[in-house]
Parts: sequence; C-alpha cells; structure tokens
Amino acid sequence: MRERVPDDVVEDILGQLPVKSLTRFRCVSKSCDSIITDPTFITKHFKLNLNQSESLISTNTHSGYLLYTTKVKNSSPSSKHLCTVVCNNDSTLTQISRYEIPSLFEKYSIVGFCNGLFCLASRDNDLNHIIYLWNPSIRMFKKLLATDKDTSSVIGLAYNSQNNDFKILRLVSFFGGQEAEAEIYSLSTDSSRKVVISMESLRVYEPKFGTIAYVEPPCIFLNGALHTVAITSRHRFILSFDVNGESFREIMLPPNHLDGVPVNFAELAVFKGSLAVFVFVHGRRGILCHIWVMEEYGVAESWTRKYMVPMIWVWEGYFFGCTDNGELLIKNATGPVSIDPESPNQNILAIEDADWMGFAANSMESLILLDGGK
Repeated sequence: MRERVPDDVVEDILGQLPVKSLTRFRCVSKSCDSIITDPTFITKHFKLNLNQSESLISTNTHSGYLLYTTKVKNSSPSSKHLCTVVCNNDSTLTQISRYEIPSLFEKYSIVGFCNGLFCLASRDNDLNHIIYLWNPSIRMFKKLLATDKDTSSVIGLAYNSQNNDFKILRLVSFFGGQEAEAEIYSLSTDSSRKVVISMESLRVYEPKFGTIAYVEPPCIFLNGALHTVAITSRHRFILSFDVNGESFREIMLPPNHLDGVPVNFAELAVFKGSLAVFVFVHGRRGILCHIWVMEEYGVAESWTRKYMVPMIWVWEGYFFGCTDNGELLIKNATGPVSIDPESPNQNILAIEDADWMGFAANSMESLILLDGGK
C-alpha cells in the first residue's frame, strides 16, 4: 500500500512550479485545488517568484522586459494581445508570453502594471470611470471603483513590499475651486477610502496657490511612492504619494523648465532609476526632447538638464517612458523605436505595431486574484 504524501510536502513541491502548471494541477484532486487556491499558498508562491525574478536582475543576462499591446492580424478590429519580450544584450528581442486581452477591455487602457498585475481604466468619456485589475497569466480580473464620469482623474498602481499589498491610487480633480480628492484602494483588504488633498497640508512655508485644478497622467512609481504632476491656478508641482504611509507631499519641478520654449508636451518618467521630466519642444528641425533628472530624490536643487535629444516627430501619447539603461521608448512615423539620448541612435524595435508600450526590470507570473484578490 502506497503511503500518502503529506500536504506540507505537496505544498513545497507545488510552490516551485510555474503558474501555468499550477492552474492545470487544480484539476488533479480536491486537495491540490485546495492548496493552490489557499491565500497563504498564493502569497508564498508570489514572494518566491518575486525573489527569483529580482535575483535575475543582477545577472546581467539581458537588459529587461518590454511589454506592448498590439492588434491581432486577420481578426476583429477590437481584438488585441498583450506581449512580453526579453531585451537581449545583443539588441535582439525574444518573446516570452502573449495573452489575448478580454473583449471586455475594448474601450479600456492600461494605466499601470506591477509584478504581473495590470490596472486598466476606461478611455471613453461616455463611460463611468470603472477600474479593473487583470492578471493575464490566470485569465482573471477584478472590477473596482465604479465612479462618476463627470470628473478628471489619474490612476496609479503600486506594490507595497512592507505588507505584501497592491494599492491603487485614483486622484480626482474638480473645476470650480473644490479640493482634489484621492481614492486609495488596498487589494489585501479589498477596501478603499477617500482623502481630501489640501494644499496647506503639502507645504509649511510656501504661500497658498489655490486648489488643485488638474492632475496630469502618467502616475509614476518610484522609491515607494507614486508621482504625478498637479496644477493649480498659479503653480505646477509633483504630487507624491507614499504607498506605505499613505501620505502626500509636494516635490518641486525643475525651475523654469517650461519658460521660453514652445512646449509640445511634458511628462514624468523614470530615467536610469531617477525621477525625470521629459519636455518635448518644437525645434528648427523637428522635436527636441529636454531631459531633466532629479539626481538626489526629493531635493529640488538637484534637478539637472542632462540631454537635448533631437528626434523625428512624436505626438503626445506616443512617448511611453524609458528602459532601465535610459533609452526612450516612442512611436513615430517608422513605428515603435527606442532612442539612446547619448548617441542619439534610433533603434527600430522588431515588434508588431504597438499602441501601448511599457518596460519592466523583472517579469513574473502569479496566482494573485485566484482567490478573488483577498
């Protein structure tokens, strides 16, 4: 008679397996399904994968992962795929995953991604601002924060490593003098709370500049905080949200970074691990990109203009950020390209025509949301 393998041994074995195998093994037995869908196992498996994924960063076997969405050829106009490719050190790309995006998200855009989870929000003004969390590796999603369509908002997704929690920040601005609000959602508790963002709470010595009238996407995650540009009637600054302490602070923008230049658009991004502002301006031969880098995080005096990069015409919405080594990801007339600001060489990316791109230092799959997200 065969002896039954103890559950703790089975759990240790399952914990070493990839997500695709685990979803199949749920059908093996009720006990396997019970282990795999248990929140404790999901957390344990997630932390193990996260540690393994982060340890690969130091091996220098590649320069990171490029993510992009693309329309499916010979299919319906709304059919799209989410693809992930490895950026090899020889400048080639190797695809490691490809997921069909649910048709439910036809009118939604990716507004954040972190450790295998994606945050999507409606881009249609006729729809309410519904937010979804989506885990493509297990084909599950969670509907969140159905809100009024008559507001302007910016959304960010972050992972809080201190308590193993994903958080969504939704900043809502109103015209007419009403104070801006923040909705903070925690996946671990499946709950949210609202906070009024008072200008007085962001500064001690500065005079009052009025209420926040507008917040600008994107919402950038860096140093344990989410960052976006906030605008009052007489002031522009970076609004920072500490994910762990759930507190807001003001970070000054580069002084006079918009003065005297015909700005096309400006965006926040992360440049080689530092907070940066990319200002795209009209030049004699097209567009110049001015890159301002905050060399010491949180210190306004450390803002430095590092580069002025000439490039082929790029429209707002077609700048997607940077790779870890500082190459700009844009879409221009030739399609998706990366630009080295020090050369500046343009590298045409060997991917299908992308309508969204992102970059991640690590890539991982998880079972998060398998238990409903709690």
